[in-house]
Amino acid sequence: MTAPATPLILYNSLTRAPEPFRPIDPANVRVYSCGPTVYNYAHIGNLRAYVFTDTLSRVLRWKGWPLTHIINITDVGHLTSDADAGDDKMEAAARKSGRDIWAIARHYTDAFKRNLKDLGIAEPTRFPLATEHVPQMIDFAKTIESKHCYRLPDGLYFDVTTVPDYGRLARHQEDEGESRIDPVAGKRHPADFAIWRASAPGEQRQMEWDSPWGPGAPGWHLECSVMSKQYLGAQFDIHTGGIDHREIHHPNEIAQNQAHSCTPDSGANIWMHNNFLVDRTGKMSKSSGEFLTLQALMDRGFHPLAYRLMCLQAHYRSEMEFGWDGLAAAQVRLKRLVQTVEGLRTRADAPEKGDAASYRERLDVALSDDLATPRALPVLDEMLGDKKLSPGVRLAALADFDATLGLQLSTLTRADLRTRPKTATLGESDIEEQLVERRAARADKDFARSDAIRDTLLAAGVEVMDGDPLGWDWKPVLPEG
Repeated sequence: MTAPATPLILYNSLTRAPEPFRPIDPANVRVYSCGPTVYNYAHIGNLRAYVFTDTLSRVLRWKGWPLTHIINITDVGHLTSDADAGDDKMEAAARKSGRDIWAIARHYTDAFKRNLKDLGIAEPTRFPLATEHVPQMIDFAKTIESKHCYRLPDGLYFDVTTVPDYGRLARHQEDEGESRIDPVAGKRHPADFAIWRASAPGEQRQMEWDSPWGPGAPGWHLECSVMSKQYLGAQFDIHTGGIDHREIHHPNEIAQNQAHSCTPDSGANIWMHNNFLVDRTGKMSKSSGEFLTLQALMDRGFHPLAYRLMCLQAHYRSEMEFGWDGLAAAQVRLKRLVQTVEGLRTRADAPEKGDAASYRERLDVALSDDLATPRALPVLDEMLGDKKLSPGVRLAALADFDATLGLQLSTLTRADLRTRPKTATLGESDIEEQLVERRAARADKDFARSDAIRDTLLAAGVEVMDGDPLGWDWKPVLPEG
């Protein structure tokens, strides 16, 4: 099968414009994605970023480009402020819980990787850990120190006036991005940032390394410059992250990259950022102590791919509003898709008829326009319902949609979507037994018994779906709130 032909256009945050994607090396497209800080579970807003970057990776591979994709794991150095104020998030988590900081990092790293697997997100080429690259970070800082840095009692700081066009990614002068930067005594300029944070006298840190600037830990911004350079080279194709990274973290990465390479190059040719997930219930901030995780959605009876579908229904550069009704609608849409595909499988041996090439072309056109997944999904619906195409032809075409959208429709089954809330009191076999008994009661016109079984199931969190056109028989009753 030949690679899709439509030129790929991607929106570059650095230029604030869509641009044709032209890989530096067509035999090895290189992508770096800012990974999680593993002091807590990822909330669903965090995970939206990885649905986006997974879609990007899938489209690049589908279009025929071999890919090296790096997602780093920040297990040290990220302060409670994205700039240079507050405590290290990992150290703070260790003190609060009384647990070993290395065990905390392992636990939340494993949880993050489970989230990616549940969401159908393909593993990247590598998950480098920040703590395994501290010697390289020290070497990087030593290289740029004399021309670009200065010392303060609490560490080594980068002077942003020593590189050209600092902050152009964030458009600081236009967007007032510097207003988010907290003051630190002694800094030459408000936007200057820490390269190395020295431990305070008498401070007891669990993560600490010796350096020319005293014992301490690297600054958060330094980590990504070092790991992207080590695994992708000084200049690579695409760097992704959340839109909040566009304001401070990524401009600081670019400044470090310019200082180290002694060129105006930013490190990546294209910088891409997904927008925020907005939750009107106020449960999307870890600082509030209450936030929604993927496991919380699953505990309420939602399949994780329903959340992936919900993300795909919004363009990655648009704000996406989260609500339980919207997630429930996405789960129903996913069930309809699975129902349709299972019906096609039962007729897959029918004589071949029709050509699905036009659907593949329309999929390519949508995704080539800056990953326009909201335009690709209706093409999927139309293709699956096209009776001019035999079931086998539609199933074959489905492989392209699965490859790019990652909904796993070729393998997902109705049984997979029989998700139950964590509080459910009946097992699936018990439900099916009661449904068999209820169907027998209805056949005997014993409607009192039929209604009693229905009410018993409802009390156990199971809603009987009489007359459901999809034929699902029952569904879990989702908790309110």
